[in-house]
Amino acid sequence: MERGAISVAKDNRLLEAAFFLCAIGAIAGSLLASDRQGAWQWLHYLTKPTATALLFVMVYRNAATDIYGRAIAVGLVFALAGDFFLMLPGDYFLWGLVCFLLTHCAYIYALTRDARPAGRWPIFAGFAAVALLMVAGLWNAVPVGMRLPVTLYAAALAFMTAQAVSRASQMPQGTPAAATARLAAIGGVLFLISDTILAYGRFRRTIPGQSLWVLGSYYIAQLLFARSTCAISGTETNSEDRVANRQPI
Repeated sequence: MERGAISVAKDNRLLEAAFFLCAIGAIAGSLLASDRQGAWQWLHYLTKPTATALLFVMVYRNAATDIYGRAIAVGLVFALAGDFFLMLPGDYFLWGLVCFLLTHCAYIYALTRDARPAGRWPIFAGFAAVALLMVAGLWNAVPVGMRLPVTLYAAALAFMTAQAVSRASQMPQGTPAAATARLAAIGGVLFLISDTILAYGRFRRTIPGQSLWVLGSYYIAQLLFARSTCAISGTETNSEDRVANRQPI
């Protein structure tokens, strides 16, 4: 391994260690604040956006010149903005929803660079059914003015997850591309789980330990998307070339 690669790998380990500390702090701060009337809210405010920012730095360092990596980095920027809106005092839920909708749009763009959109229709049909069930379960509990944004968000989230899983199934098995695609696929599923718990906890009923389940699955999802960029530049050819030369499936 070249010295530059060793340095990057070491920096990634340091960034991931800092990320894990911040993620744990964000979850602990949220749980402690709810138990102790907000005395620990400062810890949540400090560490929640910092964790996402650290992942952005890692992605930017690893794949700043790659289309896939740049798109994931843009998605993390929108996610960072969404983190701010969702943790601020007051009701900024719609703003946070819009930011994370843009995150999913950026991820969809990344995930379609080297895999045909809707390439495995049964996968898309399955996640479309999940989105319909999610919206149906929330419909009567969601304020009328929020129904359209929530529906659009659920559709984008389901499409992103389906594309991530479909993409992983299309990659040649045993290759670095397949390994990184699996990371993104697992990340997409965890993102779907996180947002489903968040939505039901907000609009339906309070879920015990909600911050643990929502933030825990969210941060693992974002970490997996960030890790999926690590080997892109060095192990694959240009994404646009792969799209142009891809054989029909």
